[in-house]
Amino acid sequence: MGNAASWFVDRHIAEGRGEKAAFIEADGKKRTLSYGQLHEEAGRFAGALYRHGVRREERIAMIVRDQIEWPVIFWGSLKAGAIPVPLNTLLSADVYDTILTDSRASILVVSEEMWEVVEPATRDNRFLRAILVIGDAPEMTESYRDFTDGAPIEETVEAHGDELAFWLYSSGSTGQPKGVRHVHGSLKATCDTFGEQVLGIREDDIVYSVAKMFFAYGLGNAVSFPMSVGATTILFGGRPTPAAVYEILASHRPSILCAVPTLFAAMVQAADGTPEHHLRVCTSAGEALPREVGEAWQRLTGVEIVDGVGSTEMLHIFLSNRPGECIYGTSGTAVPGYELRLVDEHDEDVAEGEVGELLVRGPSSAEGYWNRRAKSQATFEGMWTRTGDKYEAKDGRFIYCGRTDDMFKVSGIWVSPFEVESALIDHPAVLEAAVVARADEAGLDKPAAFVVLKDGADAPEEEALKDFVKEKIGMWKYPRWVEYVDDLPKTATGKIQRFKLRG
Repeated sequence: MGNAASWFVDRHIAEGRGEKAAFIEADGKKRTLSYGQLHEEAGRFAGALYRHGVRREERIAMIVRDQIEWPVIFWGSLKAGAIPVPLNTLLSADVYDTILTDSRASILVVSEEMWEVVEPATRDNRFLRAILVIGDAPEMTESYRDFTDGAPIEETVEAHGDELAFWLYSSGSTGQPKGVRHVHGSLKATCDTFGEQVLGIREDDIVYSVAKMFFAYGLGNAVSFPMSVGATTILFGGRPTPAAVYEILASHRPSILCAVPTLFAAMVQAADGTPEHHLRVCTSAGEALPREVGEAWQRLTGVEIVDGVGSTEMLHIFLSNRPGECIYGTSGTAVPGYELRLVDEHDEDVAEGEVGELLVRGPSSAEGYWNRRAKSQATFEGMWTRTGDKYEAKDGRFIYCGRTDDMFKVSGIWVSPFEVESALIDHPAVLEAAVVARADEAGLDKPAAFVVLKDGADAPEEEALKDFVKEKIGMWKYPRWVEYVDDLPKTATGKIQRFKLRG
């Protein structure tokens, strides 16, 4: 395979799908983008990049909501040989500053709704040559429309399947943003494996992914899988509340719903009778799906949830249950095209029923981390990629047992206890803090904080402290529980013993 844009975008014109809807907005301006329009607009964005002097492999940072400009920018960048870098739209200005500097992006595209948060991260950036705002462009920026207006429609540049295509930033086990570099061939590889052989996506499918397109999970669900067969994707830029998702299920009639356990649990709780839907299959990833949630959803809707495991480093799901063969409480078996191992601390294979670290190899593994050589060497060991997850194999299926470190996921997104602790400690009243995972009423992990106050300091109101953390590091990482304690359990060398707090 060469340039991924040739197969995912250009091919559909030759195959007669130019008039078919590729993307439909369920909110905002509620626009529709056909395959033909995507082909044209992506070519025009490539032309606009050329007109601005962008060269091959320059990074194009995207802080863009799920709207029709998103696939235009992504595929247009690939058409031009540039490297799109989709970023999480839930981050703080400090994190954006770190990522924009690390990636050395020369162009930044921002949705108008995001500008207030993003603007401080752009003030002292020495790499950005242009900031494009989708919507009303504030001073010192350019409107996305003006940037592309009148640009020539360019053809897709030639590229090798092993050539770098795009980056995704993952927090990883250190809690610091890491640029995960993927090649052109990896996109089709995930479609040929999970998309075709597990999900069984079809041209007549309509897909709605709760996970946003900047996630590896959402990129597959909403972009590469549907476009691999000429299907249609529903886009929703807002917050996917149960009410909003139920409305989309009823009005847009998706046949595939891709979500995360937290959302499925909330929808079960919010249901008022049997919801209206036209689903044939649902998928879940990002964190382990509790058995109770899967069973409750299937009782409610009559549709099973195909629960799977993936990672930013592997681009999408490599371990999964199968439609018609879902056993809730397990992560299923290896997706065709991938191999799995469970190893002990000496990298020796463990026996069935014993817990080991999960290693995976397959066609979609990343080329490595940007500017993180030591971490790349520790994660990508030849053909094998370390997942950092602990599993046991039982009766041919894999059962999740936890992380090899203290990381945990909230709504499918990795959370580093150290990052949350650092944000808490920034509060003027806080001396020390420790954060661990605690299961909520649905059995899903959320941060719980143990806080030591400075001498003489009054305890902040719990909600005020939560809001403080949200503003520092992101909307989903704040502690759901805050407990004030006199001290924290530590080792003789001063390291916090989080395992004592988990109990």
